[in-house]
Amino acid sequence: MNLNQQKHLQELEAEAIFIIRETCAQFEHPVILFSGGKDSIVVTHLAYKAFWPSNIPFTLMHIDTGHNFPETIEFRDKLVEKLNVKLVVASVQESINEGRVKEEVGFNANRNALQTVTLLDAIEEHKFDACIGGARRDEEKARAKERVFSHRDEFGQWNPKKQRPELWTLFNGLKNEGEHFRIFPISNWTELDVWQYILQEELDIPNLYFSHEREVFLRNGQWIANCPWVTLRESEKIEKKIVRYRTCGDMPITGAVLSEASTITEIIREISATHTTERGTRADDRRSETAMEDRKKLGYF
Repeated sequence: MNLNQQKHLQELEAEAIFIIRETCAQFEHPVILFSGGKDSIVVTHLAYKAFWPSNIPFTLMHIDTGHNFPETIEFRDKLVEKLNVKLVVASVQESINEGRVKEEVGFNANRNALQTVTLLDAIEEHKFDACIGGARRDEEKARAKERVFSHRDEFGQWNPKKQRPELWTLFNGLKNEGEHFRIFPISNWTELDVWQYILQEELDIPNLYFSHEREVFLRNGQWIANCPWVTLRESEKIEKKIVRYRTCGDMPITGAVLSEASTITEIIREISATHTTERGTRADDRRSETAMEDRKKLGYF
């Protein structure tokens, strides 16, 4: 890593830490939305650095769909123990059992959209007034419309036309009763920035991100993991492939990429040469041209 790259990462880190500290100053009960993926790991590490040597003053919350990669859950629990932070797990399965949401059926069924109700219920139950997430503007066009302090109304909904200006890095966290904010400290980072930062900070990440052999099948041009929550079509067959993941979503909707990258340096080299975004491996984003924005307007991450 050359000096320009190091300086670039230092600037991104300083901006993110400022945002995290500003969140702590402006809100009474912030929470970090933790998925176990690389972006939420980086955000959690930034929060650790922002308040070291004290503990992270925020709760971590995971919206558990029940369709997670086991490796992600194992990593989550180890990190929570290491950092000595409180973890809240909000269960989509419980939302289904209570009749709050209805399970999808069919070959393309998944629980991604169902997370929204579980998330909003958890925010209300625990009185969280700011949810810190790892979304980045380069991920997807709807993400690019977000402010760093992204306002949500009393129904948890997002209106991209009513976002507040953030000139001169001034963040306005004023809200009415029942409203909350989503906070995105790494908005200005790219996927490559995240990986270079992981390399620089020597962060542990789930082994899903590195090449490994896995049983997968090809669906709509994506390699999907064989798991109990997918129904195979007659034309689909299970194969063993050397793959890795660029994002850690639910098993039935997260596409793997064929890859031999087994180190972070190799991953960085691979990403530098690709023209496909990491969200391009998520089947749920392909449901419509505005799939992500539609979900965000209803309260999604």
